[in-house]
Amino acid sequence: MIVAMPNLTPVLPEIFVLVMVSLILIIDLFVSPKNRVVTYALTQMTLLGAAWITVSTHTAAPAYTFSNMFVDDAMSDVLKLMSYISVSVVLIYSRSYISLRGLFRGEFFALALFALLGMMVMISANHFLVLYMGLELLSLSLYAMVALQRDSAIATEAAMKYFVLGALASGLLLYGMSMLYGATGSLNLNQVATVIQHVGTGKHVILVFGLVFIVAGLAFKLGVVPFHMWIPDVYQGAPTAVTLFIGSAPKIAAFAFVARLLVDGLQGLVHDWQGMLIIMALLSMAIGNITAIAQTNIKRMLAYSTISHMGFMLLGFLSGSLNGYSSSMFYVLVYVLMSMGGFGMIMLLSRKGFEAENLEDFKGLNQRSPWYAFVMLLFMFSMAGVPPTVGFYAKLSVLQAALQAGFVWLVVAAVLFSVIGAFYYLRIIKLMYFDAPQDETPLRPEGDIAMTMSTNGLAVLALGILPQPLMGLCFYAIQRSLL
Repeated sequence: MIVAMPNLTPVLPEIFVLVMVSLILIIDLFVSPKNRVVTYALTQMTLLGAAWITVSTHTAAPAYTFSNMFVDDAMSDVLKLMSYISVSVVLIYSRSYISLRGLFRGEFFALALFALLGMMVMISANHFLVLYMGLELLSLSLYAMVALQRDSAIATEAAMKYFVLGALASGLLLYGMSMLYGATGSLNLNQVATVIQHVGTGKHVILVFGLVFIVAGLAFKLGVVPFHMWIPDVYQGAPTAVTLFIGSAPKIAAFAFVARLLVDGLQGLVHDWQGMLIIMALLSMAIGNITAIAQTNIKRMLAYSTISHMGFMLLGFLSGSLNGYSSSMFYVLVYVLMSMGGFGMIMLLSRKGFEAENLEDFKGLNQRSPWYAFVMLLFMFSMAGVPPTVGFYAKLSVLQAALQAGFVWLVVAAVLFSVIGAFYYLRIIKLMYFDAPQDETPLRPEGDIAMTMSTNGLAVLALGILPQPLMGLCFYAIQRSLL
């Protein structure tokens, strides 16, 4: 029996990243610590090469391979490109920080690329098992990255918490998938969606039970209430470079994970998962924004901010419409842009032997560096949803989608919580501009970090003035891929 060779074109970016990360691990063995910049350069070249392959293999129609288990479509291409960009920016921001803390090693870059590979598999998965494999590859890489600073008890504790709770969430997700398989007889998302359309009442109960477990697993990966317990501890305990990584690109993969499962595979159960998302979105916005006010550690504050932002992102999903899904995609891309800048600024203020983790460390930043104070102001305004920054349009788009779906009370609640959340963002601006600095040393980051940080801040402002291109790209990707 001759087995036909699968079409490898849709999976070329993943093959390239896997080959390069294997090559980087081997080359790193022969590179001395003082020449470790070679490993860094190879990692950035890998991201550039993967981006080129993704663009060059893009087609208007979805391309399937490996017995329809893997799909290359417009949404996957856009999300992968954004993932490459975010990982590249994270590595630029982190280079100086990890060098001063003894983390500038091949393991850091290899784990980052393995995590990216897991994200890419999640983004293109069209099968329960492929989704789960991508998720586990990402999760295991992140656990190791959190624990990479072996002499730090806080980082080790954070990694253990993350690992134990992550294993529990993976078990819930896998159990839910097995129940759906039992009810539909398939692990392929397209076939599951077809079976659900014609399922009887008896099997519908099993499907709903499986859906509950799946939504619980998804909620943990997104970090929404009531599965948010790990986020503040991991964000605070991990080295800031790793916190930046966790808070950026994996959120793009988590969006794709939710879109593939709930929209591609379980759209027929929309009325069942819609109710669960409403509760999680409301609680996430409430607990995230209210608890963030009490924080004095900025990483912990941004962790609760993440929980509230993921609640806002869910508003687009629960609308169950094309406009809602594209609004959620726009929101998550904007959130990653803002998050990278916020955590990047924390690393910019840190130095050897000092972690800028408290709100007081931002006092008088305007006197030390007016430009970086302005850039941080843009990030905080955007997170608070203040025009003309892009965060305003991100929140507006998901609120419009929820309003069109008839959830008026939920939109009113979201606006109220957004106003509450503005307090802790504006508090940082007050510290930067109206308080005396504790340290008068001017900020002088290296050239590539300075240029990237400035570009990041100006992008938040430029996309706020002209959000249509990115919004249009998200709409195109969702329309071509999900509906």
